[in-house]
Amino acid sequence: MKNASLSLRLTGWFSAIFLGGFVLFGVVMWFDLAYSLRQGRDRTLTRRAARIGELLDATSGDPDSAREVRFDQLTDAIPEGHLIEVLDAGGKLVLPRDQKAPDFPWPKLTELPPRDQFGDVDYNGRVFRLYRRPRHPYVILVAGQLEDNRNMMARFTAGLTWAVPAMLVLCAVAGYLLNRRALQPVDQITATLCSISIGNLSQRLPVANTHDELQRLAETCNDMLARLEDAVERINRFTADASHELRSPVALIRTVAEYALRNPKVDTDSKEAFEEILAESVETSQLLEDLLTLARADAGYGNNVFEPVELSQLVEEAAARQRALAEAKQQSVTVRTSGPAWITGDRSSLRRLVWILLDNAVKYTPANGSIVVNLMATNSEVVLTVRDSGIGIPEELLPRIFDRFVRADPSRGEVNGTGLGLAIAKWIAGAHRARLSVQSREHEGSVFRVEFAVLHDAE
Repeated sequence: MKNASLSLRLTGWFSAIFLGGFVLFGVVMWFDLAYSLRQGRDRTLTRRAARIGELLDATSGDPDSAREVRFDQLTDAIPEGHLIEVLDAGGKLVLPRDQKAPDFPWPKLTELPPRDQFGDVDYNGRVFRLYRRPRHPYVILVAGQLEDNRNMMARFTAGLTWAVPAMLVLCAVAGYLLNRRALQPVDQITATLCSISIGNLSQRLPVANTHDELQRLAETCNDMLARLEDAVERINRFTADASHELRSPVALIRTVAEYALRNPKVDTDSKEAFEEILAESVETSQLLEDLLTLARADAGYGNNVFEPVELSQLVEEAAARQRALAEAKQQSVTVRTSGPAWITGDRSSLRRLVWILLDNAVKYTPANGSIVVNLMATNSEVVLTVRDSGIGIPEELLPRIFDRFVRADPSRGEVNGTGLGLAIAKWIAGAHRARLSVQSREHEGSVFRVEFAVLHDAE
């Protein structure tokens, strides 16, 4: 139950509590019924003994024969009348003269008992209740069978035994349905929260006017979303503003470095310094552009224009641009397509997506390595894969490889880059409702896979 859902856990607790209460109720009722039946039998025997006592008082002056006739008439009218005897103080039978149950285990008396007494005796394998009532100078003995009581208790026990699992099943089913119904708003809140990302933080949970814990939960989540939206908006605004404001000074630094390098009188040491400044300014400019792109994407200011795009042409163009860089590292770039692959998307964004994946493969593939681009179109999807024989991605980095500023090289110095390319690629794929994934093994290479929905009605 530890890893079970809340509905199942509540159902389990509810069923256990109900079962415990029902069992306790059944045990109490069982003992109460047994006590009530025994008390009822004792009252019946007491009434029978009282009638015999009244007969003895009424016939105290009659001859023994007349008293015996009256006794027989009375006992014949009483159920189990054959289990009634009257003894004197010495234990001698007074009534009836001829015993109607001669083998019944009547007790042996030597004196009158001091008070009324009840007890159980066995007779022919059955249990009987025996009542002794002293009535000077006699003792009235009345017995009655307990078989009816035992049968009733057996039926009650059997019914209780069957009722426990039936009630448990009924309680579990009813409890689960009630819990699911009660927790349905929680599922709705969960689904809504799962659909909210950094791009739609303005979305809010529906709040039902129920004045209960669920309403307070929804209101608290909405307050949290409002705070997150404000914080993210501040961060995005700061990133966008900072990136925009830094573009001008970085561009100025780059221009000054380029102008200084054109001066034929510059000395060797200064030239090397200006070249380093120029390289760093170029990388910084790219970083600022990437930051500005992601800030605009987070703020929802993307300017994508969706139209039918033939993807194989973009792949060929990107591969052709990357071949020069790959050949410099003695790498091979191979493109395999299965024909035209039409999708709906923004041409410039898709071109950048393909470029990022190819550029990433070239950067992280050592000399004499190979890069294979495969584009396959089916009736339902277009799949682009970029396979390289590079350094691979450590297993601990795979879940975060599309996060910002995450790079596959631990030293962060072997390969130039900002660590934002794959984050931008992930955003572009998401904007096109495509799925971008990666499979990789360290020192064996990586495979990036992009799955697009196909455009059926392209001409």
